[in-house]
Amino acid sequence: MWADSILSWFSIDMGIDLGTCNTLVCVRGEGIVLNEPSVVAVRKGTNQVLNNGQAVGWRAKEMLGKTPGSITAIRPLKDGVISDFEITEAMLAYFIRKVSGRARLFGPRVVIAVPSGITAVEKQAVKDSAERAGARQVYLVEEPIAAAIGAGLPFAEPTASMIVDIGGGTTEVAIMSLADIAVCESVRVAGDDMDEAIMAHMKKHYNLMIGEQSSERIKIEIGSAAAVGEERTMEARGRDMISGLPRKTVVTSEEIREALHEPIHAIVEAVTRTLERAEPELAADLVENGITLAGGGALLRGLDVVLQNATGMEVRIADDPLTCVAAGTAVFLENLEMWKNTIESNLDH
Repeated sequence: MWADSILSWFSIDMGIDLGTCNTLVCVRGEGIVLNEPSVVAVRKGTNQVLNNGQAVGWRAKEMLGKTPGSITAIRPLKDGVISDFEITEAMLAYFIRKVSGRARLFGPRVVIAVPSGITAVEKQAVKDSAERAGARQVYLVEEPIAAAIGAGLPFAEPTASMIVDIGGGTTEVAIMSLADIAVCESVRVAGDDMDEAIMAHMKKHYNLMIGEQSSERIKIEIGSAAAVGEERTMEARGRDMISGLPRKTVVTSEEIREALHEPIHAIVEAVTRTLERAEPELAADLVENGITLAGGGALLRGLDVVLQNATGMEVRIADDPLTCVAAGTAVFLENLEMWKNTIESNLDH
């Protein structure tokens, strides 16, 4: 480990929240240094990244749904796991280069947060991609652990704390105590499913096809899980499915709430199932400590109210839910020695 400490002087070690929607990179002492969409633009039929490997993140997201026939904008992660290895590698290499600079003698040590439900093969794929992208050493930490640390929960103490991390591809529900997970569940229902539910609603009720970005905008601006505050309306634009021509219409927050019912119900069920599996002493602690929400999905209006009604427990939203996982990976990096038993290193292989 001492050799690693010396090498760390010559590299920028980083924590990465490799998300389905966004990738965040955190550097010790500097906080979040990069927050970009997990999108890559390539030439159609190849894995060649445009603009000499620079069409990644924000540059690529602007192209989503607007590319000519010769270009494809790809999201290489689906449901929290890698669906396209080469593109993920190119994306990681770009982000690692952007954060550490080209002049570094040694590659960084990298802690990457992964969904708790992924398989050993999927974990190995994440490690391999990060190593080929330039990481010197790769450690994986489960997302709910990183989120709990980033949210400031008493993760290492002998008391139960519960986190619900709703990302783009997965929702992670976990009860933790003594620096490890006691009970957890990972469901592949999250922010993307909410976007798809809104797109399906627009097709069914308005014969209007809208894109991913429009659907996400509707969710953020007028989406809700419960009737909180005043009801809102918004203009939605897309392509008429009958005439094929561009068209706009007005949607209300009530109908979007109805459209979101199914994915929200699936998340609530995952939370109640996890609580039912908790040991009595852990359940007793949770009566006092409540549930903490993290991830972008935590920002959906009224979701805390729905969970509170379903569980009868106090539900709070983390101070900065979008960055909890990334912040947690950075804290993990600082405490590798102390917490190494709860993480996996490529040294084990």
